[in-house]
Amino acid sequence: MTRLDGKRVIVTGANGTFGRILCARLELAGARVVGLDLHEGSVGSTPVLACDLTDGTAVPGAVAAAVELLGGLDLLINNAGVGGPAPAELPPGDAARTQLEVNLMAAWHTTAAAVPALERSRGRVVFVSSRMALLPLPLAAAYGVSKRALVAYADALRLEVGSHIGVSVVYPSMVASPIHDATAEAGLSLQGVSRYEPVEGVVGAILRAAAARKAPRDVATTGRGRVELFLARHLPSLAGAIVRRTIRTRIAAGDLDRAPLAAGMLRRAGR
Repeated sequence: MTRLDGKRVIVTGANGTFGRILCARLELAGARVVGLDLHEGSVGSTPVLACDLTDGTAVPGAVAAAVELLGGLDLLINNAGVGGPAPAELPPGDAARTQLEVNLMAAWHTTAAAVPALERSRGRVVFVSSRMALLPLPLAAAYGVSKRALVAYADALRLEVGSHIGVSVVYPSMVASPIHDATAEAGLSLQGVSRYEPVEGVVGAILRAAAARKAPRDVATTGRGRVELFLARHLPSLAGAIVRRTIRTRIAAGDLDRAPLAAGMLRRAGR
């Protein structure tokens, strides 16, 4: 089992699907953990401090309080995230702005507040991104954009602080969680386009990135994920062709006929 004995850890989005399991697994691995989330409380024996991570004025105080509780900081896991439908051909609405704020800006605010403590401990930051950061899907532009921007932020951060702080990015695929509820309600289920993977596998990948002797740059959560990331990075035209073929098959089968947000794609496909 991955060991993180005595490590002092902050987990954002601690009340979410990943967050709750992360907190439990981190404590089982010997770490001391404080969570940050919108609502105060606890996850098992992990205290959770309330903070709107998109509020740049509130984050420094919340991070400072967490660091004080822990007596320092060795690891920050930027796990908080939201999803939802957002076709690229339509103007961005509130849902798109929320995804950009939570998936990118919240991680930026939190990381910036944590850097001084992490530098003192020669600690580490792990960002939970998504396969869609590199292999985007149609009708989910805001999510893909926000996660790709998160990777760009991590890359820039690594260049600035990498001599003292490890920076890793983890790329899960699709995990059964409430993050997909809004997409499913819009008739845009990713079933058949993206393959589900177990949440425990994602959490395990995050913990391996946290415990590795040297911080890995990019971490896929499955063997299939490694292949997909390779295709996306080195053969993007082929990766795009595979996605387009899959979408054409779904459209032909009528899978998107009840999804108003897919009207443009359906019209162009002659349905």
